[in-house]
Amino acid sequence: MVATGNAIDKHEQYKRVFAHFDEDGDGKISSSELRRCVAAIGSNGGGGGGRVGELTEEEAEAAVGFSDSDGDGLLDLEDFVRLVEAGEEEERVKDLKEAFKMYAAGAAAGAGDGGMITPRSLKRMLSRLGMRRSATECGVMIAEFDLDGDGALDFDEFKVMMS
Repeated sequence: MVATGNAIDKHEQYKRVFAHFDEDGDGKISSSELRRCVAAIGSNGGGGGGRVGELTEEEAEAAVGFSDSDGDGLLDLEDFVRLVEAGEEEERVKDLKEAFKMYAAGAAAGAGDGGMITPRSLKRMLSRLGMRRSATECGVMIAEFDLDGDGALDFDEFKVMMS
């Protein structure tokens, strides 16, 4: 696998963040260091309300336990990268679910197809975005990613299409 400039930059960013929060310089992040890391990130523009930037001791310990590859109760750099990237993937799936709901919403108003993107709902959404397509054209677009051949996209098929 050839690393791209972006992948190298991202890994360097992870290394810098990791080093910053590895307060004792032991090459590992403890659950308490992780809590401080999340609190600092959250207080620097992590977003709106709720518990953004907060992690209970139990949550931090669970996150470390989940990502700790050698069982020492601490995160090394590779563990830290896996934990961060898992969070990014979770956020990506959340965003995809929101987008899917927008496209599937037109179907829900139609023939009881809520939870599926049909040619009709795709046509309606594209029209709202200023892109005029016929129902036939939308059907062709859907068919390309319609893995089960039912003429509509469920969320899993939509994820494949968006990846």
